[in-house]
Amino acid sequence: MRVLGIDCGTEYTGYGVAELAHDGKLICLTCGAIKLSTRESMSSRLAKIFDQLGAIITEHHPDRVAIEDVFYALNVKSALKLGQVRGVAMLVAASAGLEVAEYSPLSIKCAVVGYGRAEKQQVQHMVTRLLNLAEIPEPPDAADALAIAICHLHTAATLERQHASAS
Repeated sequence: MRVLGIDCGTEYTGYGVAELAHDGKLICLTCGAIKLSTRESMSSRLAKIFDQLGAIITEHHPDRVAIEDVFYALNVKSALKLGQVRGVAMLVAASAGLEVAEYSPLSIKCAVVGYGRAEKQQVQHMVTRLLNLAEIPEPPDAADALAIAICHLHTAATLERQHASAS
């Protein structure tokens, strides 16, 4: 299974494509972040996110898309902007015929670190180890996006095992 993880943000939107190989090994195919300029209109920023995520989907052909659930925003205006970015991420996935899975920050940290209150650096370190990367993905939004993808890969594998044992 190949998953595109998206860490939605209004300044940087992180992305990471990871897959679970047949031998159970996690592999990173790409990661990075879409840098958004606050000087551009919100509609221009959303179009940039749509275009670049669409290009990533076209190039890497993920089976699923996973994003982080909104859990906290500093204010209503920030929450609305983040909601718009999340909406565009969901739209680009749906436009490509892909299902979107949403995970809480607690679930993501538990899946990657084993502890729901893990610090950002712990998540980055474990993403690096789990994917056997030479260095920590930069910017941090890229590591977060990979963590979201890993969370989905682990969750899907567990559900598949449960379904197989129930049959």
